[in-house]
Amino acid sequence: MSFIPFHDQGESVTFGELTLENGSARIALYGKLDIRQDQESLNNLLALKEEIDSIITTLSGKHLPSHVASDEVTHVMKNPF
Repeated sequence: MSFIPFHDQGESVTFGELTLENGSARIALYGKLDIRQDQESLNNLLALKEEIDSIITTLSGKHLPSHVASDEVTHVMKNPF
């Protein structure tokens, strides 16, 4: 396991071109992963599964709300031009 889910220490792990990025409020998954019939693809999938299983285990042990708002803070900015 590359990181402890939701304990943000700036960790991320990459599988091919797919990145799993740890955070204290959320975990982001972005990019792409080509899956071929080869050993490299199998290794990537097994490592990704291990990380996903760890996240599921962490979430399963908690009382979760039905939905949490995004932690992104946005506001209207005056056009500088």
